Amino acid sequence: MTSHVSNEARVIALRPRAQRPEARPAAPPVPPERRPPAVREPLWRDLVGDVLRRERLEQERTLKEVAEAARISMPYLSEVERGRKEASSEVLAAAAGALGLGLGDLLARAQGELVRLTSRHTGAAAGRGTSGARFDGMCLAA
Repeated sequence: MTSHVSNEARVIALRPRAQRPEARPAAPPVPPERRPPAVREPLWRDLVGDVLRRERLEQERTLKEVAEAARISMPYLSEVERGRKEASSEVLAAAAGALGLGLGDLLARAQGELVRLTSRHTGAAAGRGTSGARFDGMCLAA
């Protein structure tokens, strides 16, 4: 059986062609030299590791001495100091204690460093010298 009906679909436009919005021309790409520099937020593990290392070096103690006093492995402490490992609060408290600091002292120093670094990148929050954050308290999330 053959049919004489055409197999073409009938298309009914919802809007007449004249009313369809014109495609906007693409914006020209921004050359790399005119793009604002990408600001990378400092990572908490980097800040804490920097504080631990700085304190250890100020005390003129070796990585081995501090690791033994904290009862953690020397390679792990090295990784924490370099910001390669996200240490637990127990490990941070042990490392801080081995350096004669409390966990609160360690975290307060890291928070101060965070404020200092982010203030530099945000233009000192319109001249106030703070990060522009809503709260200046310390927060530790695990």
